[in-house]
Amino acid sequence: RVLALMSGGKDSCYTMMKCVEHGHEVVGIANLHPLSAAVMEMDSFMYQTVGSELVPVLAEALGLPLFRAPIRGVALDQRLHYACADGDEVE
Repeated sequence: RVLALMSGGKDSCYTMMKCVEHGHEVVGIANLHPLSAAVMEMDSFMYQTVGSELVPVLAEALGLPLFRAPIRGVALDQRLHYACADGDEVE
């Protein structure tokens, strides 16, 4: 039994298909979305946000419960070699 993390893109849909193919039961969908509906594309190093507005429709079509939370952080360290920083989106 798995909870699928879905961005709304083709890769997360494909991953759900592979989970089922390998015998897992998808029991729900999780999604992290932009804090504001006015900003659908964030410059995020961790999360794909384009297409996140479609995730509720996909969950309904699949008959699965949806668990959503807004992305609240931002990337504070964008250098090639990451160093921990308080408040960074990856912490």
